[in-house]
Amino acid sequence: MKNQVFRWGQLALIGLFFSLGQELQGQDFSSQLRITLEKVTQETPARIRDRQLTQIGLVFPFYSQREFEPLWIKQGKLSSLAYELRFEVRQVADDALKPESYHLALLEAFFESYEKKLASGSPLEGVELAELELLLSEAYFKLAHDLDLGRVDPGKLKAKWGIPRKMQTKDYGVLLTQAARDQDLRTVLISLYPNTPSYRKGKLRLRQLEEYAQKQGAWKPIKFDRSIRLGESNSMLPQVRERLAFWGFSPKGAVEDPKQYDSLLLVQVQAFQSQQGLNSDGILGKTTLQALNTSPTQLMDKIRVNLERMRWVPADFFEKEAVLVNIPSFQVVYHRGADTLFSTKVIVGTLKNQTPIFTAPLSYLVLSPYWNIPPSIARKETIPAIRRNPGYLNANHMEVVNTAGQPVSLSQVNWKASPFPYLIRQKPGEHNALGLVKFMFPNPYNVYLHDTPSKQLFERETRAFSHGCIRMEHPETFAALLLKDRQEWPLVRMQEAMRQGKEEIVTLTNKIPVATLYFTFLVSSTGTPVFYEDIYGRDEELLLLLKR
Repeated sequence: MKNQVFRWGQLALIGLFFSLGQELQGQDFSSQLRITLEKVTQETPARIRDRQLTQIGLVFPFYSQREFEPLWIKQGKLSSLAYELRFEVRQVADDALKPESYHLALLEAFFESYEKKLASGSPLEGVELAELELLLSEAYFKLAHDLDLGRVDPGKLKAKWGIPRKMQTKDYGVLLTQAARDQDLRTVLISLYPNTPSYRKGKLRLRQLEEYAQKQGAWKPIKFDRSIRLGESNSMLPQVRERLAFWGFSPKGAVEDPKQYDSLLLVQVQAFQSQQGLNSDGILGKTTLQALNTSPTQLMDKIRVNLERMRWVPADFFEKEAVLVNIPSFQVVYHRGADTLFSTKVIVGTLKNQTPIFTAPLSYLVLSPYWNIPPSIARKETIPAIRRNPGYLNANHMEVVNTAGQPVSLSQVNWKASPFPYLIRQKPGEHNALGLVKFMFPNPYNVYLHDTPSKQLFERETRAFSHGCIRMEHPETFAALLLKDRQEWPLVRMQEAMRQGKEEIVTLTNKIPVATLYFTFLVSSTGTPVFYEDIYGRDEELLLLLKR
């Protein structure tokens, strides 16, 4: 050992006259690996064969802790684990990732060179093997990070994603050591996936759509000017039949008239609508036509952006108790782990007044709530309406109050004042814009879940009508569920308090995380992959970043 140290000292002194390859002659591979690592890190940024290493901050300490013992290469030969990693990198498109982000081309070149030299009996030089060892670890650590936390930083999006990005809780180095011990990299990588069926089914659907994309050919849009219903005739129906057949929705039985909307076609249209997350009414309208005109490649892109979004979401939202509002599907789900406790339709903000993406704890309910009209709505809508019609306040059960909540005589109000010094609020009752109950999770956006008197809007397929708050179809059921373990709040008392004409606040014993999310692809409760309209136009920005 002393001779070895002395030899290294000699080589250091004459380093100006010998290349790194000469330095490493006769040394064991651990030493070769250490010296190569040290040389690589002298560059800023660190590189191997002109490829930047972004994970060197993890790679170096990983090898330092194991005294530079190689993991992928044993006795000068590539291990089965190395081949497994190359296979995984080749397949990352199934996770909406790019193989080149993990140096696939350079890895392939190294593997090809290694195999050719091995076959000829002249193995790779020590430096080449060390570079390959480091490149494999760089690819693993980068892949582990991207599968776990996502490739794109949501904080850099123009369209704000207000949910804190998932924190790294797993030690990728420990996982890699585990994979080497068990000779099983696949299980380790799967453990990094978001723990939701939508991710697993999304990967599967992506592979299926790849097969469709290979046979899609020229994807010509279908056009018709009005909705088509059962029993009607239309010259475009043969194209509709052809498009449905492409997706595997072919009617069973003979078709007498391809231009006639018959009952056999109705069944297939309804099945297609259900798969697309649309109302299964069988009407060939605007949204169904839009879905029919969406190509396999477009659907693949939609899955890709949503797999990435799933990687951002903290695991607790999937694995523990939470109230999740998905804006594009107009749906709220209250779940505890894998158990769905409650689900209902919602109405969200318009394109102009978008419901923000954020999280906050649900902490209390307000029964028989006042609607305190936000200043922006009062200034733009309510006050102009009052000035046009002095009876507007009474007709809409509204009043003007001061900051202490005391009613103000209308004769004292200067409607032209700016800023307006008073608050306009709507009294509790069936007529109230918030309905009979609201669910509060205090946040900077002043957004909350609430009832609504406009129940008919829940029959609409697209439900983006609000100023940003979230209206629920069945809020009374949700309130009863939240209070079911509170003996002092039996159902009858809660129902009476919702209709008593004065506010009553009920603080929840346990706060429940609420998150407003934006997924244009999810798996339904029955396990069916479903696509939703990108109502706020957020997919394109993320897709471009993923393709870089």
